[in-house]
Amino acid sequence: MDNLTNNKKKDVEKKDILKPIESVKGELVFEDKVIQKIIGIALDEIDGLLTIDGGFFSNIAGKLVNTDNTTSGVDVEVGKKQVAADLSIVAEYGKDVTSIYEKMKQVISEEVKKMTGLDVIEVNVNVVDVKTKEQHEKDSVTIQDHLNDAASATGEFTSKQAEKAREALGVASEKVNNGVQNVKENVEESKEPRVQ
Repeated sequence: MDNLTNNKKKDVEKKDILKPIESVKGELVFEDKVIQKIIGIALDEIDGLLTIDGGFFSNIAGKLVNTDNTTSGVDVEVGKKQVAADLSIVAEYGKDVTSIYEKMKQVISEEVKKMTGLDVIEVNVNVVDVKTKEQHEKDSVTIQDHLNDAASATGEFTSKQAEKAREALGVASEKVNNGVQNVKENVEESKEPRVQ
């Protein structure tokens, strides 16, 4: 009888597991930063788009510290079914900016839809600058890069000086040990027994 009861319990559990997914309540919500990141990463390989620009303060921060902040310069408004995006960009000099804009709209729409199911209804792009690739790369060297270079050079100098100090310390230590040994030997020789 126990075997029959166990089989019925298993059948009931299977029915519970197989109930329609639509009957499960809940809501899927995306934070703005998630959509910003999807857009930032998706735009990484667009020809002629040098950078998404976060404005003056972002540029100052970017000059100070290397960051992989893909959300800088991307503002979004995220609803339950739709997304609107505003971007500020630096385009490559000599490239067709309207083609870059069209490609951006396509990539943003496809990636956001693929990853979230949300429809992109608006993409506004503000071109804040145009630069050659060479100028962009030159401008991308940050204060942190300069500090890292200086720290590396200082580290090498410090290592060399420390090695010299270790060598000098080794010589001095050897001389001290020899001196201590000589003192011990002299003390041993000068000791006379107190009793005979």
